[in-house]
Amino acid sequence: MHLPRPFALVLGLWSLVLGPWPLLSGPALRAAALDAAQPRPELVERLDAARALFTTRGKSKDAQAAFEQLAATDPKNPDVNFYLGQLANRRDDPAQAQKYFETAVAVAPDDARHHHGLGDAFGRQAQKASIFSQMGLAKKCVAAYERAVALAPTNADFRQSLFEFYRQAPSLVGGGMDKAYAQAAEIKKLDAMRGRICFATLYTADKKYDQALAQFDEVLATTPDDYAALYQVGKLAAVSGQHLDRGADSLRKCVATTPPSPNLPSHANAQWRLGQILEHQKNSAAAKAAYESSLQFDPTFAPARDALSRLNR
Repeated sequence: MHLPRPFALVLGLWSLVLGPWPLLSGPALRAAALDAAQPRPELVERLDAARALFTTRGKSKDAQAAFEQLAATDPKNPDVNFYLGQLANRRDDPAQAQKYFETAVAVAPDDARHHHGLGDAFGRQAQKASIFSQMGLAKKCVAAYERAVALAPTNADFRQSLFEFYRQAPSLVGGGMDKAYAQAAEIKKLDAMRGRICFATLYTADKKYDQALAQFDEVLATTPDDYAALYQVGKLAAVSGQHLDRGADSLRKCVATTPPSPNLPSHANAQWRLGQILEHQKNSAAAKAAYESSLQFDPTFAPARDALSRLNR
């Protein structure tokens, strides 16, 4: 094959640097590509160590340093960029997070995690942006969340983010209560209690308190001591000002038992919600005692501390 002179010169110079080009057959080319795609064992170990730091409380700075070192040698690695993006969101730097997630999406466009993280970055930026920028960022946020759900339809966390966007954002940027109800139904198929909470949230916003309560009565009818359902009954009373006596009794039952999972609201949460109910009942002294009890369970629980400070003014 006759090559144009400039291109031939370039190839000639390149061969001086790399030496003769190997003549690879089709199978050999595929094998070489697969070999190049496999990360070296030491890089896998470093990535695992960085992930461990990421999931360890109080180790965000160490995780940041570890992933930055990995990025120095492999700047386009989608996993590395994913975690750097998560760390940027964690320290409330969504603009930087956006850059990392966009790199991850460009390299691994079918990985739902990257789109979800990108949605978080756009959403956080929208919360801080001027009114002129909010609309565009909100539209990008929902588009990223929708893409994440399309790629991973059984991931309840991704659907939860989309649910929250739909219920809070105006229709002008893609929100809407009808869409939120549809997501709540899908979430309920994946995680029954989480779906019930989503429906109760929507019913409460529509002031349909009895329908909200019915979501948890369905559980309590067969499992009267269900911690999560009891807590939600109490929370509903605290938020709505309805069914106050029942809400207070439900929260006291929560405090008298151990939460069956660390992912459920703690006793500090339950006592704080009880204090809110007692304020609805105009019992400030008992409300103060409930907030103080919340802080005994968790001295760092800010909602109870703030409520107590307000009552003590």
